[in-house]
Amino acid sequence: MIFVERDDPRDAQATALLERSYALMVQMFGDATLAISVDDLTAPEVAFFTARRGTIKLGTAALVRHDGYGEVKSMFVEPASRGQGIASALLRGLEDEARGLGLPKLMLETGVGLDAGQTMYERHGFAYRGPFAAYEDHPMCRFMEKAL
Repeated sequence: MIFVERDDPRDAQATALLERSYALMVQMFGDATLAISVDDLTAPEVAFFTARRGTIKLGTAALVRHDGYGEVKSMFVEPASRGQGIASALLRGLEDEARGLGLPKLMLETGVGLDAGQTMYERHGFAYRGPFAAYEDHPMCRFMEKAL
């Protein structure tokens, strides 16, 4: 069974997952990565979640509250655990949190080459859109949105 719960990004297992995620983003996108730091994930406007099976944490995700929407950040699943519904469980947790906060929609930025993630977002009702907030249009970026 997969358990999704609010967590502290400074927890050793959570931090290790975030470091693996960041390393992957740097490998794929170089220094242009838009990752959020562990310290930033502890801000009051951020709800950080992990997914675990037993005591082993297998994935992370965060919801950043903005005026009028929530932003999905730091979505990552340990490579050996992909394809097991963990990302979907994390996303449902973020959606539940956003609805509880009265946010009308979720938005996110992802990258070219992260096809499995984009397919998962599409299955959950996300649609492509243009850049939002301070993001700039870039050929390696994809932006998505879902009404709640």
